[in-house]
Amino acid sequence: MNTIPTSPPEPLKHLPRTWWARQRWLFLRRLSQLSILALFFCGTWTGFWLVKGNLSSSLTLNLLPLTDPYLVLQIFATGHMVGITAMIGALLVLLAYLLVGGRVYCAWVCPMNIVTDVAAWLRNRLEIKNTLTLSRSLRFWLLGMTFILSALTGALAWEVINPVSLLHRGLIFGMGAGWGVILAIFLLDTFLIKRGWCGHLCPVGAFYSLLGHISPVRVSANQREHCNNCLQCFTVCPEPQVITPALRGAAKNISPVIQSSQCCNCGRCIDVCNEQVFEFKLLKPKQVIFSPFKNKLKQHNP
Repeated sequence: MNTIPTSPPEPLKHLPRTWWARQRWLFLRRLSQLSILALFFCGTWTGFWLVKGNLSSSLTLNLLPLTDPYLVLQIFATGHMVGITAMIGALLVLLAYLLVGGRVYCAWVCPMNIVTDVAAWLRNRLEIKNTLTLSRSLRFWLLGMTFILSALTGALAWEVINPVSLLHRGLIFGMGAGWGVILAIFLLDTFLIKRGWCGHLCPVGAFYSLLGHISPVRVSANQREHCNNCLQCFTVCPEPQVITPALRGAAKNISPVIQSSQCCNCGRCIDVCNEQVFEFKLLKPKQVIFSPFKNKLKQHNP
């Protein structure tokens, strides 16, 4: 005689995740960063220049110009003008990051990200706790100062010490004294402030975060009810404050989509989550426009 079970069946256990499932987005990011560097190196290796220039301004196949819009704005602040080719390149880059998210630049393009990721890894291995605290808004003040300095000096003052430019140009043309700046940031992130450079000080990241407000490409905690509070996502995320509303906002009916423009779409939360809570999501236009405002209202209303 068949009987009806009096208790629910035990939940199915997760199968062990493969290396690819645990490291996929990190691997793809490193592939992207190193491939971009290789495109610039190609000319010195083969004599055939696929890409000329550097991350500030480049020309691909003598046809496609790409220019850092942040650099163009600094040039305007000095009182100088830029050529039509540079303007076209800046508009192309601007459009691209408006679509995929401004801080995608930080996680998928910027070579300094490799340096700061290694520093974060070493800091965790050495179990170093925070020794200094800085406001994350400081980077926006520094961003404003770069424009003020350009206007006062009539020169690209920030570009003289910009570690992103120093590292990229240095790897291609020779580093020189630029190693000192890179080493100082590595030591800062390792021993003094967790994610100190990218998360608190870098004006380049601050600028590109301003382009991320209307991007339809987002990380979403679609399976947040499966979260077991292991906190691995907070540990690996370079901007952990962006996770909380999406992951813990179900009680207030807050969207599981990470809306903050500070999210760099690095995908590390997806990699490390054994419960597979996170995934990339492509938002509809009305979600891009209205969801951030709805979520802010819900966060401030009990």
